[in-house]
Amino acid sequence: MKLDLDFVRRQFPAFAEPSLTGQAFFENAGGSYPCAPVVNRLNEYYRRLKVQPYYAFPASTEAGEWMDAARARLAEYLGVTAPEVHFGPSTSQNTYVLSQAFRRLLRPGDEIIVTNQDHEANSGCWRRLADASGIVIREWRVDPSTGMLDEAALGPLLTTRARLLTFPHASNVVAHINPVARIAARARAAGVITVVDGVAWAPHGLPDVAALGVDVYLFSLYKTYGPHQGLMVVRNGLLERLANEGHFFNESEGHKRLVPAGPDHAQIAAARGIAEYFDALDAHHDGGNAAAGPTARAERVRTLLRAAEVPLLATLLEGLGTLPDVRILGPTSAPQRAATVSFVTSTEPAEVVQALARRRFMAGNGNFYAVRVLEGMNVNPARGAVRLSLLHYNSAAEVTGVLEALSEILERRGGKAA
Repeated sequence: MKLDLDFVRRQFPAFAEPSLTGQAFFENAGGSYPCAPVVNRLNEYYRRLKVQPYYAFPASTEAGEWMDAARARLAEYLGVTAPEVHFGPSTSQNTYVLSQAFRRLLRPGDEIIVTNQDHEANSGCWRRLADASGIVIREWRVDPSTGMLDEAALGPLLTTRARLLTFPHASNVVAHINPVARIAARARAAGVITVVDGVAWAPHGLPDVAALGVDVYLFSLYKTYGPHQGLMVVRNGLLERLANEGHFFNESEGHKRLVPAGPDHAQIAAARGIAEYFDALDAHHDGGNAAAGPTARAERVRTLLRAAEVPLLATLLEGLGTLPDVRILGPTSAPQRAATVSFVTSTEPAEVVQALARRRFMAGNGNFYAVRVLEGMNVNPARGAVRLSLLHYNSAAEVTGVLEALSEILERRGGKAA
């Protein structure tokens, strides 16, 4: 069914916030608006349940139940089991801790394959292992003109010494949707573990991680309508092989092995609200027979979100393509990419974004922690790019409006953005 935008916007407090009235939000890739179930649960947790969880007194017991429910409900939407879901303060922190845990499996001369398409969080921590451990880094590089990874170039990197392949589901700049399942299958056949950064893709529909066939999948809850936490799926069988990065006496508790510090109880508990929002979205759009189960519900929600975003993205790409002096980074076909579009012009990106802000369009500029891919596409990271990122709660009128604003801005008056 067609997305009911009015219903959707009623689920997000930001759209009723007076200070945001009349502004269009196009910096979703930096962090989405939180949905009402998350905001409400966070508020209630701080009022009623802000105690140490898992003790016998009622408030503590309920606090622990809320945290367990968040793990279980999000696992349903990810197609995995609750014990495979791990929370941490951010994806950057989770990836760093994960890289340290992998030390147990790696020996001098072993090879890790990284890309230059990644956000630095899913690249730098693995590269640093080579500095102290004698591990060899191999780089899978993007095409300088398209920013895309060539699958044919991966084959020679999958040597007998390769142990780990880490790559993005979609770049936060290029936004091309990499064929994760196919890449993971090739790696698995070569005996190589896969770690996928899903931060730039998960906001557009939490993926079925089991169907993708990857060993580790990471993304940020604050970009998927939730609190400022990172979520990491580590598939069964791998966690036990990794070093324990938590307290030694908690080694037998799987959900604590990759959390060196105590978790944020309130934010984990509130993350359950993401699943509750998806439940409501599915139910409102005639989700069908609930007996079909969580797998079918998750697929319906993914389909609904993507169907709402692709037409908006197509309009945005087409409109940008008509503007003079604009280079879109990544593919210009909407089905090939996430709904994030970065571009460069001869006008300074910061000036473009400032001019958009004066017209009440919220956008971003910079290198977006993806310095390597910008360098790989011959874009100066110090100057960066303009980024417009939308989600299913954006409207067609907002897309038309931002294109009209950009058309005015890029006319360049007096050498500066108008």
